[in-house]
Amino acid sequence: MKKLSSLKVACMVFVFCVATAVVSQGQVTVTTLVNFNGANGNQPDAVLTQGADGNFYGVTALGGDGSCIDGCGIFFRMTPAGTLTTLYNFCSQTNCMDGAYPEGSLVQVANVDFYGTTNGGGMYGWGTVFKITPTGTLTTLYSFCALSNCADGEQPEVLDLYGKLKGTC
Repeated sequence: MKKLSSLKVACMVFVFCVATAVVSQGQVTVTTLVNFNGANGNQPDAVLTQGADGNFYGVTALGGDGSCIDGCGIFFRMTPAGTLTTLYNFCSQTNCMDGAYPEGSLVQVANVDFYGTTNGGGMYGWGTVFKITPTGTLTTLYSFCALSNCADGEQPEVLDLYGKLKGTC
């Protein structure tokens, strides 16, 4: 009789596990909010930064209206419902002084401005560190390869959560 009780318990546990797995699989839903088509950006970074206003901010490495062949990238805002707004087109300044090909995540400091990096452009053509407001006003903070033999690095990729440059140059 004890074997039958143990068998019943094992059977009930098995049925519960199968039912939970079936319910769990049925609850997974993926909803596409935005399709990037080049004009509104291309190759978005996988990491979005949620701003203090509840919207999501990010960059695309290509696309937009910049002077590069495939576009030089954009800074964008996306609402939680998926409405995308391009706030800045990189390489909109003469000789891409504002940077081109932004990559990596953005960091929002003190719930106001975002900081990020570009992989190209800037005064020397080897990337920048920039600050940009949530409305799209960009300030270039540093242009890489300013020192002899690019001793200060080139093509930065990542900022950490404290706004410090990390990664490879």
